[in-house]
Amino acid sequence: MKKYLNYIFISLFIILISLVFLYSNQRLKEYQKNLFYMDTYINIKLYTNSQSKADKVFKEVEKIYQDYHQLTDRYGEDGGVYYINHNDNPEEIITVDPILYNMIEHGINWYHQSKGLLNINLGNVIDIWKGYRDSKEGVPSLDELKKSGSIDIGDIELLGNNQIRNNHPNLDLGAIAKGYTTEVVGDHLEKNGIDKYIINAGGNVLVGNHYDNQKYKIGIESPIQPGDIYEVVHGNNISVVTSGSYERYYEYDGKRYHHIINPNTLMPSEYMQSVTVITEDSGLADTLSTILFLMPIEEGQAFLKKLGNVEAIWFTNDGKTIKSEGFNQYE
Repeated sequence: MKKYLNYIFISLFIILISLVFLYSNQRLKEYQKNLFYMDTYINIKLYTNSQSKADKVFKEVEKIYQDYHQLTDRYGEDGGVYYINHNDNPEEIITVDPILYNMIEHGINWYHQSKGLLNINLGNVIDIWKGYRDSKEGVPSLDELKKSGSIDIGDIELLGNNQIRNNHPNLDLGAIAKGYTTEVVGDHLEKNGIDKYIINAGGNVLVGNHYDNQKYKIGIESPIQPGDIYEVVHGNNISVVTSGSYERYYEYDGKRYHHIINPNTLMPSEYMQSVTVITEDSGLADTLSTILFLMPIEEGQAFLKKLGNVEAIWFTNDGKTIKSEGFNQYE
């Protein structure tokens, strides 16, 4: 009889725990916050049953975006990248914030893996193009671009212990900063017990678990019809990042000139209209979307196969789509 009562007690305990879990899930509420950092509107949605927890985490998340923005801002005089780019003392050893050091190291590592296509020392060339894009008049000559200054990755010499030798680089971390920071934010949410969230940092999307035990549906915008969705990705705990010719650009003499510059030609890349990368890590997705945009599609497909656990969809210049072999897992 005693053994039988024990079974009843255990069964009732399991049922009680299950009901508490279900009730807790039912009480989840959506909290959201809008931010603007890294020249991007950022929307964050959290799903939790605690208003105070959401408020606390939002403050911490904004501090992360704020700090990373300041460190990577090329034009803000208080930023770490600005200080490196404008330090005129030759051969001086500069100690930088470990966050910035790690991000620069990430950029240099992917420079080598991409055979120079991802170049975080392209600031001199980017500045020339930005001037033309802002004025919307004319196109820089190749001679002007070549004379703008060094783009040698060797100008960034990492010495360890967060130290950099000043060889007069002109850093631009725009190809990696947003995704890298968003991944840090996602990690911070999960460390604080929030695993159900959506972060949309200017088209750089990172999602956790679904708040209703389903799968998130993430739309990929058409590069030829702004606002239209041409593909929907289904999944949880993934990042979806697009690089394309349709976001920052100007038109001159009937031709579009966008902001993603090929270090080999010093001109905007023209292999495709957009490419979208799907993988777990937002920093990796952001990095790879730029690299793949700078490669012919066939080369990009071969490059992707070597990485594993990364999928992509290309939107070609003639309006077709090409998907990587494992892309169907997200359909």
